[in-house]
Amino acid sequence: MCTGKCSKVVAISLYVLALVSVICNIILFFPDFKTEFVSEDGKDGQPRITPEVKYMGGLIGGGVMILIPAIHIHLTSTKGCCNNRCGMFLSIGFAAVGVLGAIYSLVVSGLGLANGPVCFWSNTDNLVPQWGAPFANSSGAYLSDKDIWDWCHLPDNVVEFNLGLFCTLLIAACLQGILCLIQMVNGLFGCICGTCKDDNDD
Repeated sequence: MCTGKCSKVVAISLYVLALVSVICNIILFFPDFKTEFVSEDGKDGQPRITPEVKYMGGLIGGGVMILIPAIHIHLTSTKGCCNNRCGMFLSIGFAAVGVLGAIYSLVVSGLGLANGPVCFWSNTDNLVPQWGAPFANSSGAYLSDKDIWDWCHLPDNVVEFNLGLFCTLLIAACLQGILCLIQMVNGLFGCICGTCKDDNDD
């Protein structure tokens, strides 16, 4: 596979993963698929939305910071001004930005999983229900103890909701980072050895 074709595969894959990341992050703002929690967030000094959702790892890191490099990487695979050694060289820098975006999304998703969701909760030690993050100090141990997931009364099934979406963001971020690293290597080869276009012109 020549460097141009490799760039095309990487770019298209990044488009898909960026879309998945953006969608997941947007959905996270609406636990139980309801708008009431985001509209009431912070009104009485109590959070309704998980803080890591507001960091927008999927929108900024896995979305914008991946989409912009993906566009340039895609241009290096088409006939035009970017399908040359200079374009390939620039794609290394754009891919590096993508790696940073993927790392940001990965870190935010990891924190979201480790700290757990914000919910209206109570347990035997805290009988009065309140809004908060009951698993924040568990270092992710709650993930293996489904019995305590029932501490969260509202939003419904919020633990499963956050778990599924943050895991999806985590996997997407890993794949994005790998693809951007591949493009950095591919861009280096394209810069040194030339693109398929260069070879055909020779």
